[in-house]
Amino acid sequence: MNDVLLLLARLLIAALFLGGAVQKGLAPTGTEDLLAGWGLPVAIVWLALAYNALAGLALVVGAAVRPVALSLAAYCAFTSLFHFLPDDPWQMTIFVKNWAVAGGCLALAVAGAGRYAVASGR
Repeated sequence: MNDVLLLLARLLIAALFLGGAVQKGLAPTGTEDLLAGWGLPVAIVWLALAYNALAGLALVVGAAVRPVALSLAAYCAFTSLFHFLPDDPWQMTIFVKNWAVAGGCLALAVAGAGRYAVASGR
């Protein structure tokens, strides 16, 4: 049962990052505006899209889950800073969500991919 739950955890977390990649590809303006507001180059959106897609796919197939999950936890922690706007309840919800997802990624980093993976990491 644990292997099934690890697969489900990987797929659910991957869905968030794959969806983020699709969103950045179809409607990059929101992310570009966020980056520009912080004085960052808007082209970073394409790096974030590639990272989201590759990391999400790695979770789906179960490849390099431990290092990918650790990098995703760091990514979530870093990107949460963009949403730390205490006067905006919606942005604060995203801020907290990023930390919750980081926690799930850390749990995956500890547990590994489980049995149902291309590269089972026990």
